[in-house]
This record gives sequence, C-alpha cells and structure tokens, in this order.
Amino acid sequence: MPLTQNSELPGKDAVRSGAMKRVLVVDDSKLQRRILTASLKRWGFDVQEAESGEIGLELARASLPDLVLSDWMMPGMSGLEFCRAFRALSGDQYCCFILLTSKNEKAEIALGLDSGADDFLTKPVDSNELRARMAAGERVLEMQRELTEKNRMITDTLDELRRVYDSLDSDLIEAKKLQQSLLRQRNKVFPSGELSLMLRSSGHVGGDLVGFFPAGEHHLGLYAIDVSGHGISSALMTARLAGYLSAASPDQNVALMRDDVGNFVPRAPEDAIEALNDLVLDEMETEHYFTLMLGFIELATGHVVLSQAGHPHPAVQRADGSIEQCGTGGFPVGLMYGITFEQFDLQLYQGDRLLILSDGVTECPDSTGDMLGEDGLSRLMDGLSDVHGPAFLESLVWQLSEFAGSEDFPDDVSGILFEYGVQAIDA
Repeated sequence: MPLTQNSELPGKDAVRSGAMKRVLVVDDSKLQRRILTASLKRWGFDVQEAESGEIGLELARASLPDLVLSDWMMPGMSGLEFCRAFRALSGDQYCCFILLTSKNEKAEIALGLDSGADDFLTKPVDSNELRARMAAGERVLEMQRELTEKNRMITDTLDELRRVYDSLDSDLIEAKKLQQSLLRQRNKVFPSGELSLMLRSSGHVGGDLVGFFPAGEHHLGLYAIDVSGHGISSALMTARLAGYLSAASPDQNVALMRDDVGNFVPRAPEDAIEALNDLVLDEMETEHYFTLMLGFIELATGHVVLSQAGHPHPAVQRADGSIEQCGTGGFPVGLMYGITFEQFDLQLYQGDRLLILSDGVTECPDSTGDMLGEDGLSRLMDGLSDVHGPAFLESLVWQLSEFAGSEDFPDDVSGILFEYGVQAIDA
C-alpha cells in the first residue's frame, strides 16, 4: 500500500502489495539503523541493514532492493560513492535511492542528484517526512516499472513483427522468383525477327506480365498485361491470367482456336479479349481489373493485328528512325459485362520494330512530378535507334531511371520488343 502522511500504519506483520517491498538501510551508526529499521518493519517492509557502502553493495548484488536509505557521510565508501556504484549495479532495474544527510546547501544537493540519488532526508529523520518521501518514491518506482514493462512488451512485439516481416520477406522473394518464372524466355530469335521481353516489378512482386506463344505455323502471339494495384493480390491475378494465354496448354489459351483440320490458329484478338472479359467476371472473385494488349504477328510478312484494352498505345519505330504511336484505346478487362473491343492492323517492314510497354514507362514521373509521356518515350527511342534486342530494353530502363532520378519506379515496368529482320520465312 502506498505510504502517505494520511496513511494508517499497517500492523507489524502486514504484507505490502505495492511496488516497494524490500528496503536496504546503509548507515555506519548502529542506533540510526535500528531506529529506521523499526519504523520500516512496522510499516510492512522487508529490511536489510549494512554498516558500510561495501557491505551494502554485497547485499544488493545478492538481492536488489526496491529502496535504499543511505547515510551521506560514512567512513570508507561515502554515500555518494555508494550511490554511483549501486546505480552501476542495478542496471535496467530501477530502484529508489534516498540520501540521509545534514547537508542542505544547493550545491551539495545538486552533487547528490548528479550521483544518482532520487531524494534527500535531513537528519535526524522525521517519521512522517520519511513516509511521505517513500510514498513519492513508490509512485516513481511504480511508473518506472510500468514503463519498463511496456517497453519490454513493445520490444517483444517488435521482435515478433521482425520475425513475421523476415518470414514475409522470404516468402515474397520466393514469390518473385515464381512470378519471374512465368517469363521463361526473355529473348527468342526467329528466322524473320527477334523478340525481347522485359518485366520489372516496383516491389517484390507486381501486376505486370508479358509473354508470347506460338499461334500456328507462321504466327506469333503476344500479350502484355497490367493488373490494377500492386503487390501479392495483383501478382496472383497475373499468374491466373497467364494460364488463359498459355503457350504450354494451347487448348486452354483463349486466343487460339482450331481450324477445319484441327490445327491451332489465331483467334481474332477482339473476340479473345471479349471472351477473357467474361471469364474474369464469371470465374474470378476479385476487385482487380487489368489492361491488355493482345496481338499476332505474321512472321512471313510482318503483318500485325492487335486489340487494345486500355493498355498504352504501341510504338513502331521505322527503319529510318521515325516513330509512330497509334491504337484504339479501349476499355480495361474485368470491369463490366457487355464490353466490345476493337482490333487494328500494323505493317512491319524490314528494319522496323514494334514496342509495347506498360504505363509504368509513360506515366513515370521525374523529380518535379511531370510524367515522361508519349513524347518523352519517342525521345528515348530516338536516342536508342542503334541499340537492339535485350540491350535496347535494358538501356530504356536505365534512361528511364535517369529521367526519374531513381532506380526505384513507382509502378511496374514491362515491355515487348519485336524487331522485324531481313530473312523471311516461306509463307
């Protein structure tokens, strides 16, 4: 029970329930120790006595007290020296320390406080004043121990959060590897051209995905997906969508169909996206939607047919360096039923290249917040007209980081580059 001036004294066998239970009395005067000890025991404290600071330290090492009452002036180790040594001994476990002294000069009191004392009592000690100072010390001790306990709980919580974070970080690293494995081949050379792919997430995992698949004897299917949002849920959706455009399972690929003799051939991209829109709304319980560019290149002729569902316009860089950006825009996939999509045609000639990028490129901001935009993309492409294949995409990302002033982009960045070569295959 806290001690105050108005407290009733407990009986001599009373058991205290407050923060302060054990008291160490250190004084070279046997009479002074007996007077203090008698009062403390009547008030319900467990008391130990020491006739010197050295003995007091030995007792404190064996069992740290809650309160120390120590004389200032003692032979050998003084009360100040004992206080300093005691503070070094108690470490993180806070204990209240009251010096007993006949000194009352401000400079002496300041010296005592600097040595680690909490309070002072003038000798001879008044019983009522002692109880009041001890009550105040007990309140401080209770707050200190409550703070220590809360700090311990915070530390334990932070340690647990750190363990959880490390586990999640490890899982996300594995998830990134799995997502990157969806892009099994980043470069492929065909007799009539070269295909290069790039996928860079803004975090561990992202919502972008690019890929290709064979679509009959002389056609190549391409797709670029950008799922709304970022992180794990977006990445999971890209994995699901990859199954609908799979090169390994053409029977499940919504962009392919069988001809009259049973061979897989391209399906009209606009019809394929419409079917994919229905599949997403019917089979996926998600609030995500996504933009999509889906198309086919006829490898023998360079003819390209594309359908655009909210994805950025494709860019064609001609052999002479000129750049064309066009498209139909379109509505993202997975928002509502009944949406129709349009397709359009492009023609690639010898030395031309087709570039399909996610909006993480054109909407990348610089240090002032201004986005790169389509004009900025044209400038980057113009400066890289002599760079080809995977090196072009790597250089594009490097220049984008120069524009942004950082290698950490706010959005996922992905792209497809197809460069139409000089050697045509037989139609």
